[in-house]
Amino acid sequence: MLVAGMGTLVYYAAPLYRLFCEVTGFGGTTRAAQANSATILDREVLVRFDANVAPGLPWKFVAPRPVKVRLGEEKLVSYTGTNVGTAPFLGTATFNVTPFKVGTYFNKVECFCFTEQLLLPGQKKEFTVRFFIDPRLAKDANAEDVSTITLSYTFFNQGTDARDRYMRKHHIRNRGETNAVDSRSTEAGRSR
Repeated sequence: MLVAGMGTLVYYAAPLYRLFCEVTGFGGTTRAAQANSATILDREVLVRFDANVAPGLPWKFVAPRPVKVRLGEEKLVSYTGTNVGTAPFLGTATFNVTPFKVGTYFNKVECFCFTEQLLLPGQKKEFTVRFFIDPRLAKDANAEDVSTITLSYTFFNQGTDARDRYMRKHHIRNRGETNAVDSRSTEAGRSR
C-alpha cells in the first residue's frame, strides 16, 4: 500500500508542480491565458528571448529578436529549431521568465512548452509563442523598476523509447527522411 501510494505521488508530482507554478507564477513561471487582454496601456517593456538545448540533444535552437510590447498588447514570435544530428530526436521544452517577480504577469496564449516535438535529421521547424503582459503589472509597486523581461526556453531530449513510441503513434518511419513525416503529426497541439 505504501509503495503504491509513493508511486502515485511520484507519477503526479511533475504535473502538480507545473500546475502550481502556472497558477502562482512561482520561479518565473508564466500564466496560461485563455484570451487576450481587453486593456492595452502605453507603458512598454522590452521582451528578450533566450534559447537553450540541454546536453544530449543535437539541435540548434535560435531565439527570436527582442520586441517592445505595450502592457496588454499581444505579440507573436517564433523560435527556430534544427536537428543537426544524424537521427530523429524528440524534445520537450521547459521555460521560465526573469525577473521572477513578473512571472505572474507574463501570459502565454499559445506556446510549444511541455509538448513533444520531433525533428528528423536536418529538419528545421518554427516554434511559435503568442503572449501578452498583463496590464496589472503597472499597478505592482514591486515591479515599477521592470523595463526588460526575458522569456527563456530549454529543450531536453526525451530519449529513444519516447521517440520510438511517438514515431509509431504518428506513423513516422525511422529512416531520417523528412518526407516520411505526415505534416499533421509534427504539428503538436498548442499547449500553454
